[in-house]
Amino acid sequence: MAKITVVGAGNVGATCANVLAFNKIADEVVMLDVKEGVAEGKAIDMMQTAQTLDFETKIVGITNDYSKTADSDVVIVTSGIPRKPGMTREELIGVNANIVKSVVENCLKFSPNAIFIIISNPMDTMTYLTLKATGLPKNRVIGMGGTLDSSRFKYYLSQALNVNPSQVDGTVIGGHGDTTMIPLKRLATYNGIPVSQLLDAATLDKVVADTMVGGATLTGLLGTSAWYAPGAAGAYVAESIIRDYKRLIPCCIYLEGEYGQKDICIGVPAILGRNGVEKIVDFKLNDEEKALFEKSAEAVRKTNDILKEIKAL
Repeated sequence: MAKITVVGAGNVGATCANVLAFNKIADEVVMLDVKEGVAEGKAIDMMQTAQTLDFETKIVGITNDYSKTADSDVVIVTSGIPRKPGMTREELIGVNANIVKSVVENCLKFSPNAIFIIISNPMDTMTYLTLKATGLPKNRVIGMGGTLDSSRFKYYLSQALNVNPSQVDGTVIGGHGDTTMIPLKRLATYNGIPVSQLLDAATLDKVVADTMVGGATLTGLLGTSAWYAPGAAGAYVAESIIRDYKRLIPCCIYLEGEYGQKDICIGVPAILGRNGVEKIVDFKLNDEEKALFEKSAEAVRKTNDILKEIKAL
């Protein structure tokens, strides 16, 4: 029986839990939140859709009682404050670092074998913090960012092509930031056809630019961080692990020489299965892409350095 804990019952966490239940990914989903009544109320609300949506997953909501998360196969961490308009992901680090560190340590007390999926921002740095603070093996700590960024890339590609998004394939690597992500336009396809054969350079460049500010665009429209796509992306990563799908998914992983980088968590393509990260796949970047990846890694490292300044590591 599969059990998944979602820490944080806000918009992203609740959406994630709902997708997990609706898609019957786990037998039990536990939502934990610090605010009394929020996780409990949302869990009851979701369970009241079980008959109409035809799922048997048990959803439980709790307030700060980590013992109820015991024996979770996967823990999805969404805790922390969301972005406001004009706010960068990096500006969240001081508050969210302490929250994420506490959450992960408490979950490990009751689920020592769990695989962690990090959604909290700044996601690359929170993934790095989780790995370093716990000493967990790299296959068990995964940042969700590249999965979300790639879904946004596919959306903008489908809009430019005027086709169904399910027919489009595109990958985003690098940091999960408005200036650090790298949509790989060279490798994007529509039903196997390179999109560069279907879109002119200016249109493709606009797709890339729109993807990079996709999160900020929604924050500006909504007044807070997006939640449907981030929540679904977290559930998608969890499903790949629980069901041992061996999907090739771009996600934030600790590198030890891959892509020319060491001691950093950053987005790269990886195969995810029951053991978490099972293999990092080398996409053979060209010189331009390598330069962009190096620049992205430098920016992520600068954010990671703040962890030392605030004594989070």
